[in-house]
Amino acid sequence: MENTFVEVKSNGIVSAKQGTNSRVPYEHQKKAMKNLDIIDEIPSYSTLVVLPTGGGKTYTASMWLLKHAIDKKKKVLWIAHRQMLLDQAAESFQKYAYMENIPNVSAFSYRIISGSNNHDRTIDISPRDNLLIVSKDSIGRNIEALDKWLEGEEEIYLVVDEAHHSTAKTYRKVISHVQSKVKNTKIIGLTATPFRTADREKGLLSRIYLDGVKSGKAEKGNIGIAYQIGLKELINKRILSKPIFESYYTEEAFDGAIGLDDLDKISHLDVIPEDIANQMADSAARNRLIVDTYKKNQKIYGRTIIFAINVVHAVTLCKLFRDEKISAEYVVSNIKDMVTGVTVSREENEKKIESYRSGKTKILINVNILTEGVDLPQTKTVFLARPTVSTILMTQMIGRALRGEAAGGTEDAHIVSFIDNWKEYIAWVNPENLFIDENSNFTNSKSERQRHEMRLIALSKIEEFAKILDESVDTRALEKVPFEKRIPIGMYAFSYLEENGMDHSCQVMVYDSTMEAYEEMMKTLPELFVEYGVDEEFPPQKILQKIAAQIRDTYFLGEMIPPYEERDVLQILKYYSQYEEVPKFYTFDAIDASKLDIAAIAKHIYNENMGPKKKSEYIESLWENTDDNLLKLFFGRKIYFWKQLDIELMKLSSLDMFNDEDNVKYGKRELVDMSLREIGKIKPEYEKELRDKAFKESKSRGYYVCSNCGKKSKNRIIFQVDHIVPLNKGGKTVPENLQILCKTCNMRKSDSL
Repeated sequence: MENTFVEVKSNGIVSAKQGTNSRVPYEHQKKAMKNLDIIDEIPSYSTLVVLPTGGGKTYTASMWLLKHAIDKKKKVLWIAHRQMLLDQAAESFQKYAYMENIPNVSAFSYRIISGSNNHDRTIDISPRDNLLIVSKDSIGRNIEALDKWLEGEEEIYLVVDEAHHSTAKTYRKVISHVQSKVKNTKIIGLTATPFRTADREKGLLSRIYLDGVKSGKAEKGNIGIAYQIGLKELINKRILSKPIFESYYTEEAFDGAIGLDDLDKISHLDVIPEDIANQMADSAARNRLIVDTYKKNQKIYGRTIIFAINVVHAVTLCKLFRDEKISAEYVVSNIKDMVTGVTVSREENEKKIESYRSGKTKILINVNILTEGVDLPQTKTVFLARPTVSTILMTQMIGRALRGEAAGGTEDAHIVSFIDNWKEYIAWVNPENLFIDENSNFTNSKSERQRHEMRLIALSKIEEFAKILDESVDTRALEKVPFEKRIPIGMYAFSYLEENGMDHSCQVMVYDSTMEAYEEMMKTLPELFVEYGVDEEFPPQKILQKIAAQIRDTYFLGEMIPPYEERDVLQILKYYSQYEEVPKFYTFDAIDASKLDIAAIAKHIYNENMGPKKKSEYIESLWENTDDNLLKLFFGRKIYFWKQLDIELMKLSSLDMFNDEDNVKYGKRELVDMSLREIGKIKPEYEKELRDKAFKESKSRGYYVCSNCGKKSKNRIIFQVDHIVPLNKGGKTVPENLQILCKTCNMRKSDSL
């Protein structure tokens, strides 16, 4: 009979390796392990190990657990939210399973559980498994599958990878379940992004991780950290390179063919649809920019890894580099070469990688196979020639260049992004955001912080600038606003998870016009979620949209320019539904707005009566300013800068740029016959006045009162302004026909109508 079994990597037996582990832990990793030794004396604990990106969290934890758990026949449950993280953890345990680490066991069994076809299912979990590496959603949906595996255990190690996500409801559910089944549950969270002590009293993270090490002693309630080291310290020790961020704008637009399905693939799966990917790969101007950028700075960039969009892109770039006499190779994973029709073998890839490692090859172009696992310490630069919405993938891509001199790497790491024009909003990850909590730790001057903050803002402004260039979009109201008011004063920065495990990094820009509204919104989120009965981790989109509409009608009223974006509120709601805390706010206090004063530049040109040639030379000198280049950082593309300057010049010239010749006499409609939302689009301040008056009339003894059931609250957020006589029954939008109702009464009235 034919053998019906196939080999899989989702489970197996790991035998102890002979010989000695060649990888020696760095000093900070030794200290982290020593502190874990100390806290492990407590029978049951929950603690964090905080190492920055590139600090070796997985290596440190797996090495320690091999000695302290696997070797002592204690079970380990490792939880993460992405398949990539699960595979990385399994590989680390396998790679470092030397006899010197596990002298008392000859072998141990492992199993990886997730929704992926490459992994096992929860039904496959066996009580004999020593190491269980699971996705949080797979186990969260079938948590009872752990019961037989946990049965009879007196002590277990529970590791939460990317532990800053562990306040999400599914993580908390799994943690609580394990603690209820095993008397001594030892929880170790791994993260590069801990809570800050200033947030301790309000952060859920500090309520999960309760135990730490202080002055060489384990302490219950010591802000939950066993070991922590910052990015600046690892850079000073030369273990990590100092990241230097650069951005180049491609002038290419990839928005014509994007439909809802395409947006869904990108946003939820991090997959660029094939037709758009090929359009990007075939862009001659885009590819030329990538090659010319390296050619101009090759002495600075040195050995460089380029992350390409697809195989066609890798092959095309490779040829262009070789045409410039720059040594380049491309490596791909088990994919047929679309140019030659020949499959690139593993042996060929290894030869090319070795050529790069030895320095014979300067450029190594790859499609998603050098994100982790391959040791290439002399990589000084990464070119991000493909965008991603995944913070995990972005972390692994930039990590290729972060090996410091003391670790056989380089002093500086150049992270070079190539940014396209996507008119559709897509939350691409900005690599600099991965260091946002650490930025003040490794930037040494206000000038550096200013450049950092400017880069963060610049990506958020691309969409706004593109709209102003697009003549089909009416941006006259925005253009009237003084330019300095269009510079954000800060941002909410956070990340949240999709139900499929995709992690999204978000930056919600806040302006003078929207600051107060956001502050009020954040205060009332707890009450609002209770009012709408939302307690699940992933609420239906329809419910979130209803909450967002309620927030808009309560806080984002009147004229706000720049306006708020509903998608930003929806992202904040998704974050809050998972973590039950508001995101952190960062102030852009290092930016010197005067250096972006386009009106002052325009006034100088106007007063000097510059002709076309002199004006062009002057603007070019500003754009190419070598001191801080803030204009280039902020606008990204010269065409955006020119357009803003022309708008300001036209204002000075007293040209009526906001009114075309009026040759049409339109009909009229009275405001009283329009809904509040419709009025808000035309006269936002009047809508605000009407709503405020309705609430004022309903107030009694400091409480707002539902006109129907009498429900009371000191907060407006749970009420809605309603027409007593509906518009479709002849009612008018006038103060005497407006009342406030609680959500329940308003829904009942709507149903009855």
